[in-house]
Amino acid sequence: MMWLCALAVWVVNQPVANVYSEPSVEAGVATQVLYGVPVREVARKAEWLEIRTEEDYPGWIPAAALRKLEKPYAREGRTVRIDALAAHLYREADITKRAPVLTVPYETALEVTAEPDDEERRWMEVRLVDGSRAWLQRGDTLVDGRTLTVEEAIALARRFLGLPYTWGGASSFGYDCSGFTQMLCRRRGINIPRDSRPQAKALEAIGKSDLRPGDLVFFGKTADRITHTGMYIGGGEFIHATAWKLPRIQVSRLDDPHWAELLVLCRRPS
Repeated sequence: MMWLCALAVWVVNQPVANVYSEPSVEAGVATQVLYGVPVREVARKAEWLEIRTEEDYPGWIPAAALRKLEKPYAREGRTVRIDALAAHLYREADITKRAPVLTVPYETALEVTAEPDDEERRWMEVRLVDGSRAWLQRGDTLVDGRTLTVEEAIALARRFLGLPYTWGGASSFGYDCSGFTQMLCRRRGINIPRDSRPQAKALEAIGKSDLRPGDLVFFGKTADRITHTGMYIGGGEFIHATAWKLPRIQVSRLDDPHWAELLVLCRRPS
């Protein structure tokens, strides 16, 4: 986005930052932004910034969760993304001497400053948003940043089974339904809106009989009142982040009476 070319930019300086609908922690959480990701300042109110995310999603974020840098973080040079559901960063290349200095979620991007060429090549040094350095185990990172096939995306989705449902969640610390499907599509190289209703409007319409693995299914009282989404994985099953009965990421069946009654739209990401 053009605003990333500005002389200074706000970036998130905590593992995951909540973006609120109003400038108050008592307000609803609209979405989340990961560590190191830039946001655009729109206005200020006391200790709050009204912002727009990279995908132009609006909301409010505490100023204490941000840090102003002269240029965007982890957008050039050697960078790495976290592949673990959560990764510890340490003050030195040792897991036993001190507690982690930071724990970041899946997809977090970090700037690499050193990769010691020792026998095991276990560690890499990274620069943090505040300019300090930390050590990360290579096994927590993506070896290959390519886009995933549908089959690989389904295998990825299953890695998150059991994680807690989190309203407004957009990280492996807890997703909501549309945050989860957005992430899965992003890993396939497909950008879709943040929320379920815009997602349904943006994607190709298909019939239920045409469903194939990787398609998205949408639920609600009517097609104009979408309240939930998940990804179809075949065999009449879909994977989703839901608060229904068991508040976690889980696999459910489309012929379950609860979901069968609410299924209103099927869409194909492409």
